[in-house]
Amino acid sequence: MALSKKLLSQDEVVVRHMHTHIKVILPQIIGEILLVLAAAVGSFYVPEDSRYWALPTIWIVVLILTVPFLLIPWVKWISSTYTVTTKRIITRKGVFTRTGHDLPLTRISDVQLEKNVDDRLFGCGTLALQTSADDPLLLRDVPKVEMVQVEISNLIFHDIQGAIDADPTS
Repeated sequence: MALSKKLLSQDEVVVRHMHTHIKVILPQIIGEILLVLAAAVGSFYVPEDSRYWALPTIWIVVLILTVPFLLIPWVKWISSTYTVTTKRIITRKGVFTRTGHDLPLTRISDVQLEKNVDDRLFGCGTLALQTSADDPLLLRDVPKVEMVQVEISNLIFHDIQGAIDADPTS
């Protein structure tokens, strides 16, 4: 879900729009692959006289298990976004009830980065955006977290072109 242009002010530009890193739903993807492989192997070994009812039963069970195990987490993942613009940080999440947070860049006093071992493997991390409030806004599992930190820092110091040029691939 891209951020609607009508939610941006007249001179505001989207620098980066992203979802959390795919590692968030990686266990579900691996589990689904294993479930389909198990069903395929089970289908192969079904006795000939039971194929009429056993094969549809196996694959209907796979379909039923896919909804809560993969489909629902994927919909939650795809509907959660982080957007960095030239004026603010925008977070949105939720399917039926959308919630969000808009943090003006002028309110950010510090941008902290945290990467644990699995974050380093996947190239993501957590950004803590400190304001005058007691609790920082945490952006968890941000892909290309170092680049996003540089972009936000450049924007805070009014280097808009530096923020846009920070990632040559976007």
